[in-house]
Parts: sequence; structure tokens; C-alpha cells
Amino acid sequence: MINRIREIRRQKGLTLADVAERCQPATTAQTIGRLETGTRSLSLKWMNRIGAALGIDPELLVRAGDDSQAEVVARLTTNGTEPMAAPVAAQLPDTLLGHENLIALTVEASAGDWRAGDQVWLRRIDPPDLGRALNRDVLAPRPGGRFAFGRMIDQRDGRLALLPPGPGQRQLVIDRPAWIAVAEVLVRQL
Repeated sequence: MINRIREIRRQKGLTLADVAERCQPATTAQTIGRLETGTRSLSLKWMNRIGAALGIDPELLVRAGDDSQAEVVARLTTNGTEPMAAPVAAQLPDTLLGHENLIALTVEASAGDWRAGDQVWLRRIDPPDLGRALNRDVLAPRPGGRFAFGRMIDQRDGRLALLPPGPGQRQLVIDRPAWIAVAEVLVRQL
């Protein structure tokens, strides 16, 4: 079994020491290095500790040797398009963001800036944190198992005002939603 600790650590821009320090309880960079290279066995306990330190689901740390995954082979910089020193595995939105409180919304009909085929990844937040979502696109539950999606333009006394995407839409007011989810990543086919 091949582990992906090094790959994910590098994608997140962390050093061995950073990961070691983030582990609970903290460990050494040397130990993380041994786990990465397979010199030390990656137990379930270590998977959980390192997964938490990297902010990902521990299952993402291991994969079979024959897994094929999209690779990042080039990057666009201010100097133009440059090759990667070595290809690295591409991050999926859930790997990039971690799994905690993530949900997704698919766009089936274009509306405003959203195109048919888009996939929007959102993170659920609780009512006390609603202020963070002001002027952001959010998804909120409504009675009867329905949802509302739009730009949160106001929040007072537990009531949210959302402006749906697209021209001619009327403002929606949602009274005390149990949660809302804030858009964090857009996946769009070109």
C-alpha cells in the first residue's frame, strides 16, 4: 500500500515540521518523514493524527499502487506557462478543502454568473457564524425540504435576505435557518 502523505503535504505547502507540529500530540519531523517514505508503518492511529493535521479525511492518505489520478503538469504564472519540476496529483475540491461540513450544489440551468454544468462546493456554517457569509453566495434550507441559493445581502434577528442569481429575481427572506452553506469552490467545465 502506497501512502499519499508527502503528496498531500506538498499540495498544501507544508513542511515535515509543520505537519509534525500540527499533530495532536505533536511529534517530530523525522517521524513524519519515516511515515511518508514507508520506513515506519502507517497505523490507523497515525492515519487519524496526520489526517487531522492536514485537515483531510484520513482515508485519503492511503491508496493502492495502481490508482490513476489526474496530474498537475504545468502552472500559469506571471512569467507565462511553466512546467512543474515533477508532476503532482491534482487536488479534488474535497481534498483541497477537507471533508468537514462540505456539501455540493449542481447547476442545471444557467442563472446569473452560474453556468449549466457548474458544481459549487459549499461549507455549512451554524447560525452564530452567519456574519461571515454577508455578500457571499449561500445555500439555505427552507421549509418542506426545499432550498434557496443566492447572495446573502442582509442578516438581522435570525432572518436572512438572499438575492437569487439572474436578472429579475425577487429577494428571498428566510427566517432562522438551521444552517447555511457558503460557496467556496466552483468546478466548471470549459
